[in-house]
Amino acid sequence: MGDVVNVVGTSTCIIAMAEGTSLIPGVCGVVPGSVDPGLVGIEAGLSATGDIFEAIARRANTNVKELSKGLEGYRAGQTGLLRLTWDNGDRTVLVKADLGGITLGWNLLHTAQDELFAAIEGTAFHTRIILERMAEGGVPVERVINAGGIPQHNAVLNQVYANVLGRPVLVPAGIPTGLGSSIFASLAAGSHPDLSRAQEAICLPFRTFEPDPAAHAVYEQLFAHYRTLYFGFGGVSGPVSLDHVLRDLKRFAALPLEPVPPDVAERVPV
Repeated sequence: MGDVVNVVGTSTCIIAMAEGTSLIPGVCGVVPGSVDPGLVGIEAGLSATGDIFEAIARRANTNVKELSKGLEGYRAGQTGLLRLTWDNGDRTVLVKADLGGITLGWNLLHTAQDELFAAIEGTAFHTRIILERMAEGGVPVERVINAGGIPQHNAVLNQVYANVLGRPVLVPAGIPTGLGSSIFASLAAGSHPDLSRAQEAICLPFRTFEPDPAAHAVYEQLFAHYRTLYFGFGGVSGPVSLDHVLRDLKRFAALPLEPVPPDVAERVPV
């Protein structure tokens, strides 16, 4: 336990486990035995992720692969944009399909690439909202496993998620599709004595993205604004004060650029 699987594709499916938990407000899937026969499976997610990235690229008459080139040079808060990724509504935790995407902080110099980076940050912030709600319901959240089609090809996204969540993000070194079925098939065939042994034998090794302390410190402040906006525009918290948000976004954008770590600079996201 303590591992949360974050399946990032056209949308995002978030799957966690706990020894026992009651219903969690805003989290629709809490089912004993749904993931592990001896544990409670908890499922949540984002209504759109990759679809948002594709829409940004499409409006710029390009594709995500081309638009992503150079994102490894961006730092936390650099764009001065804060994006709520409700472009296809909110699945968790507000469960409101009629919401729309919001981007604050625009100026005349912003590019589609800036918006793409802000959208990556926004989906990470939304993921943190969900993980915090799970934690409030007694679900342990220690590491995040980024699965699905996007993390395999986008190191920048994985690092941003680690920096926002403040937890290690693990990415399988290969395509994990079908591994779950293979694990349970091996148990049915008697190839392994129990689930944990089957996982040890069959699961892929991981590449780990550790949080960068400096970036995480910036994201802690940005997330405080995001959380206020999320529940404010989401119609949950009632009236909120917004007069400081745009000024703070400009302040973060004006921070001096930090050198890009060599292991990040070498990666070109797809």
